[in-house]
Amino acid sequence: MGVTLTSLSDIDRLPHDAIIDARSPSEFAEDHVPGAINLPVLDDAERAQVGTIYAQESPFRARKVGAALVARNAARHLEETLADVPGGWRPLVYCWRGGQRSGAFASILTQIGWRADTLVGGYRSYRRLVVRALYETRWSPEILVLDGNTGTAKTALLERLSAMGAQVIDLEGLARHRGSILGPDTVAQPAQKAFETELARALGKFTPGQPVIVEAESSKVGDRVLPPALWAAMRRGPRIVIEAPIAARAAYLAGAYSDLSADPARLCGLLAQLRSYHGARLVEHWQGLAADGDHVTLAKELVETHYDPRYAKSRDRWAGPVRAVLKTNTLDAAALDQLAVQILALMTSP
Repeated sequence: MGVTLTSLSDIDRLPHDAIIDARSPSEFAEDHVPGAINLPVLDDAERAQVGTIYAQESPFRARKVGAALVARNAARHLEETLADVPGGWRPLVYCWRGGQRSGAFASILTQIGWRADTLVGGYRSYRRLVVRALYETRWSPEILVLDGNTGTAKTALLERLSAMGAQVIDLEGLARHRGSILGPDTVAQPAQKAFETELARALGKFTPGQPVIVEAESSKVGDRVLPPALWAAMRRGPRIVIEAPIAARAAYLAGAYSDLSADPARLCGLLAQLRSYHGARLVEHWQGLAADGDHVTLAKELVETHYDPRYAKSRDRWAGPVRAVLKTNTLDAAALDQLAVQILALMTSP
């Protein structure tokens, strides 16, 4: 039976025991329906082989070769991943367009006795819902922007606010990037489509009419691009600005980037990217601080010389009014807890 998705929220109400993505591993890695597992009926090389035969020899031979490969891979999945699945199991199977790959696999599963359904339109129908949500729908919730210079613990504050029940979009978390030249995670950023899937999924969980808070970012987080409607809403949204002394910010950054502190070679490599901004001599000085383990001094100098001046120039892009300026002398756990309570009060006040 074919299942049609009419909204992204339909995914959370599906009666199926599993969602199976029958596409190749590279297609799955780029993006997939949330919660899906990848049981490819053609791997990347096999998919390319069938496509070449289709284009250069004949569609009939391509279908014949493809059917043999699909049957072989389906048998492997049955003997391995699905070996212990009991009767009565109900999977939803999809491929790119809801065509031959998912249909063939679902047919095999159905013949066994499982209640396999296919997704009408495949992944492409799901992707259209993501595009509609992010690019074709007017942005409705009020966006509050958590602003402040580098090192004012904005990400940690978002984590606290989320735990307190606030509606939060953690763009850096979704993009797996800390939003600066030292920001790349040890894990690669998701593909743009996968980033958009996670963003659309986060938005779909929000209660309409309640404000959403997001950290001040540029239109890109690392290499991931924000949807224009979200970026426009962020630019005009009211801002809550966090202010803290440079010494407190430097100490906080040294702790927040402890993964880099523990890997001097990686840190020095990232610092090398600043040569075009500050010259080789200053960057070598910073690399020396990193090698010596003087991370607080390094953070202080980076804040004063690189981050604060650049942040000041970028503030012209923010047109939204400042709702409040919250000042703190320290950025320890107690201070962050207090700031989170103040921010939550500002979010819920008229």
